Amino acid sequence: MNKVLVTGGAGFIGSHIVDAMVEEGNSVVVIDDLSSGSRDNLRAGVELLEWDVRSDQTREYIASEEFDFIIHAAAQISVRISMEKPRFDTEVNVVGLMNMLEALRNKRQPHFIMISTGGAIYGEQEQFPADENHPILPTSVYGLAKRVSELYLDLWRRQFKLPFTALRLSNVYGPRQNPHGEAGVVAIFSKKLIAGERPRINGSGEQTRDFVYVGDVAEAVRKVVAEKPAGIFNIGTGRETSVNQLYQIITRSLDMEVEPEYGPPAPGEQMRSCIDPSLALRTFGWQPTVSIDDGIKLTTDWFRQQS
Repeated sequence: MNKVLVTGGAGFIGSHIVDAMVEEGNSVVVIDDLSSGSRDNLRAGVELLEWDVRSDQTREYIASEEFDFIIHAAAQISVRISMEKPRFDTEVNVVGLMNMLEALRNKRQPHFIMISTGGAIYGEQEQFPADENHPILPTSVYGLAKRVSELYLDLWRRQFKLPFTALRLSNVYGPRQNPHGEAGVVAIFSKKLIAGERPRINGSGEQTRDFVYVGDVAEAVRKVVAEKPAGIFNIGTGRETSVNQLYQIITRSLDMEVEPEYGPPAPGEQMRSCIDPSLALRTFGWQPTVSIDDGIKLTTDWFRQQS
């Protein structure tokens, strides 16, 4: 049995990771300030420390405890907010990580797993799908902060022998996703349609994304814990789905016929984003298994149950 710390473990992605860790028989502790997560996402018996990753409490706790794995899922995830409040994004996503790494300089090193981004780190892509060697040209502070975080982890690996794995996730969707923000378009569309509202699509709707189901993401983390691969890996499907196509899948899943509204494009939004996950398959045997039709059905069923 491993002792595992999950930051952001009460959030959308983090709570699914916690579920996977508990199901494997691990002892799990969660640090989450509940700014976007919820206690309701956690199973009974999982210890929750309601702290900010930037806090002295978090740093001192990590310094005093011995963990086999630290899974860092806490983050400011909104691209829009990162551009409107770049200092805030950097404080949470970079300073928060550094606060944790400072506690790991002079002790037995856990294996550190960081939830990074494949959707925002490459910027406007030159090839589709993008592999891990694609140029890093983020168009947002959020994407930049995630790349800086990867570089800090690499420094800690070289200077303090910290083993780490960074998982660059594509656009994750699934049950428990927060519909209050632009990051979760599946959640936003589902919630509005179920509430009898008419969703709005920014721009033409022909912009594409690589949508990966949250259960597949949790499985990737489970495999990393089992195999301990070092380095940086894309976690996506390698397939592009346009926002228009996604909307049709969601309305079909809900058995609805509602035409969307169209608004102006979001400032700085990438037109295409798709990442190549084949290195993860070659290295630790992970590949996505949930199709977008099946994943959307699981997601819309969950949102219906919540309404």
